[in-house]
Amino acid sequence: MTAPDDAAILAPRAPLAEPPPAGPAQRWINRYAALGERFFTRLPPQALPDPVWVARSEPLAAALGFPPDWAERPDWRSLDVLAGGAPWRGADPLATVYSGHQFGVWAGQLGDGRALMLGEIETPEGPMELQLKGSGLTPYSRMGDGRAVLRSSIREFLASEAMHHLGIPTTRALAVVGSPLPVRRETIETAAMVLRAAPSFVRFGHFEHFAHHGQPAALKALADDVIERYAPECRAAAHPCAALLEWSARRTAALISDWQAVGFCHGVMNTDNLSILGLTIDYGPFGFLDGFDPGHVCNHSDHQGRYAYARQPGIAWWNLHALAQAMLPLIAGDEEPSEATGELALEAIEPYRAVFAETLQARLRAKLGLVAARDGDEPLADDWLRLMAAERTDYTIAWRRLADFRAADPGPVRDLFLDRAAFDAWAARYAARLAAEQSDDAARAARMKRVNPRFVLRNHLAENAIRAARNGDFSETRRLLKVLERPYDEQPEHSAYADFPPDWAQTLEVSCSS
Repeated sequence: MTAPDDAAILAPRAPLAEPPPAGPAQRWINRYAALGERFFTRLPPQALPDPVWVARSEPLAAALGFPPDWAERPDWRSLDVLAGGAPWRGADPLATVYSGHQFGVWAGQLGDGRALMLGEIETPEGPMELQLKGSGLTPYSRMGDGRAVLRSSIREFLASEAMHHLGIPTTRALAVVGSPLPVRRETIETAAMVLRAAPSFVRFGHFEHFAHHGQPAALKALADDVIERYAPECRAAAHPCAALLEWSARRTAALISDWQAVGFCHGVMNTDNLSILGLTIDYGPFGFLDGFDPGHVCNHSDHQGRYAYARQPGIAWWNLHALAQAMLPLIAGDEEPSEATGELALEAIEPYRAVFAETLQARLRAKLGLVAARDGDEPLADDWLRLMAAERTDYTIAWRRLADFRAADPGPVRDLFLDRAAFDAWAARYAARLAAEQSDDAARAARMKRVNPRFVLRNHLAENAIRAARNGDFSETRRLLKVLERPYDEQPEHSAYADFPPDWAQTLEVSCSS
């Protein structure tokens, strides 16, 4: 594939035959655009032909303050807008530039190679940026085609909403739009677009870009903007940018503890894929654990296992060092960065380790149904995880069944283990710990089922939806979305979605093209 020509990308596109659609008029803020053109390139999206609705998130539409009929309103022309047609009136489409480390190696300039920020709007829940993914070539597409395929778009859409309803910080997805436009990946697939929403899509890589290219004024403008919009409490600190670095480190620690607790593998934790706000961003080769394997690598492009499940906390720590390096000029201020500056930056990210450890232990304690922290809780949780790892016990099912554990009859969860003696030894310790705080079984079960999901987006569930969608049947995508909007509820009518994965699920592969 040849590299895109910037002149062709930026050439004027066909004029609009009619006025732009109304959309959420009078609500656009577009504050990122005010940073200046060093930060982005303005250009319109490239429309998909013959678009069709694949699925929509009505909960997100409501959170954005959209009317119930937003998708059908003639004056909004939402299907055309989300397929890359004329943006809503007041939008200011642009592709942002950033850089980053990919698989631990400096990759240079990156940027929104297949995404465009439509702009930022006021919503009942605060300002939100809206972004089209799969919207065509940009100056940052490098060797790519600027498009997204139906397969990856459905995965990102479902994962974004699933993570939100699990209570994990994430970018969200309003809708998927499909098209018969052919796109080449490993095979010929069809194109799609996702409209994503987030308070901000700023990444570690945005800071790395301006630091690496020696643009201190732009770097400071970006940091000041993030502080003003998202972390105003940092303004009063002696070193506001060091305070911002610590603020981001703490949010990142909480996010990674959420991932580890629910068994989520991101798959490609490059610095350009980590959010400065501590949101899960860029759902590519992600996966939820089936059988518990701490060394599980969900990305089949990750040949060295850099982003294995158990390595995610350490990779986030590595990425924070890269962010700290990028922010050294800000922390130094008017002086040249010095050893003291470096120490201040390291001090700013140091809380990550303690916050991650404390937050993860709190998550595991809640998953075990324990009310108060006591000595011995950490080894109790660790040994439960070792027990599961020894037999590759299904991660989600084991935790959910543990909610119904009874000292007198641990049958349902005990049945998951071949080594009954090992389980019984651990179960005796668990029963004693529950007795020590006079735990009521019914109350504990209710608590545990509020933090141990019954439903997660397993790869085979997404694959079933994708296979049907490729044949023009979007009902499974929409049905699965509804199930994932209530991950902690029993939903007996959808029990098949909470069952063990079929044997063929073990052959599924997701890679960076996903």
